[in-house]
Amino acid sequence: MSAAKVALGRFLFYDTRLSRDGSMSCATCHRQELAFTDGNARPVGVTGDMHPRSAMSLTNVAYNVSLTWDDPGSRFLEDQLTTPIFGHDPIEMGMERSEDLLSRLRSDWLTVLAFQAAFGDAAPPSPDDPQTREGPQLITMDRVAKALAAFERTLISGDSAFDRYLYQGQTDALSTSERRGMQLFFSHRLACSDCHQGFNFSGPFHFEGSRDHEPVFHNTGLYNLPSESGLGGYPPDNPGLRRHTGRKEDTGRFRAPTLRNIAVTAPYMHDGSIPTLDEVLDHYAAGGRTLTDGSYAGVGAQNPFKNERVRGFQLTDTERRDLLAFLHALTDESFLSDPRFGPPDP
Repeated sequence: MSAAKVALGRFLFYDTRLSRDGSMSCATCHRQELAFTDGNARPVGVTGDMHPRSAMSLTNVAYNVSLTWDDPGSRFLEDQLTTPIFGHDPIEMGMERSEDLLSRLRSDWLTVLAFQAAFGDAAPPSPDDPQTREGPQLITMDRVAKALAAFERTLISGDSAFDRYLYQGQTDALSTSERRGMQLFFSHRLACSDCHQGFNFSGPFHFEGSRDHEPVFHNTGLYNLPSESGLGGYPPDNPGLRRHTGRKEDTGRFRAPTLRNIAVTAPYMHDGSIPTLDEVLDHYAAGGRTLTDGSYAGVGAQNPFKNERVRGFQLTDTERRDLLAFLHALTDESFLSDPRFGPPDP
């Protein structure tokens, strides 16, 4: 990490040259004002391919033990971020060869200088020397990945009303309703914090000096479709953790996303299939979602692989308003508008 690497990573994060046709950047699907999500149920790539899962928030992504909805092996930003650039199933940014991307970057002298500043090469490159401008040592995919990861690790959110109340000693930062909602959130009756735990309201987290943690995934009873051995199935394009383990009991298991800034990241769930936070509460209050018609009809509460913590609960109208108020109190307005995280000046 260095200021120069972060600056380069921010520049690359908003750079459409990282996509096949120059129409997309990382920021296309990770918009700052939406806590680095995109407001869509599922992102669409440069060729029109729709991604099966929604764009996850990058809020406090530096602390995540795993980085995607269902892949336990996705642990490091430097490795994961090449998937949207070069992946083919689905096609997102659509680049086919790293050399094509690197050639674009090497052709711009200001970009060359930015890489030199970020990675501290011994001597400034010369525009008259093609070896320093085009050679493989200065601009590489390894350095592209490291710069992007450096910028993403600065996306720290910790100035919501909840933070000011709990960590900064501002006793009036939360309203009476928001404080009641906080008590409900952390109560045994609702058990929200059993899965959305820790300072990031997500799951296991790590930091420098912490012990290693294994990623955790949950089936929340969003679907309950016929499968090869009865019920418990999920849509074929989204089997969850089972996609990686092959184990039927891992069907429908996904990572709990952060709830920080949750009020601005609709629609919800791994496939964007629940439009509003109010409907998310309906899903959990019922102990799983019931779909009465269509190809995905089923009673999610009866999914045999559902997490036992998702047992359902009842809320009065006042309790529902309080809980929603608390979730809104997790919004960090400064994070959503901080110019350090926005597009760099032209």
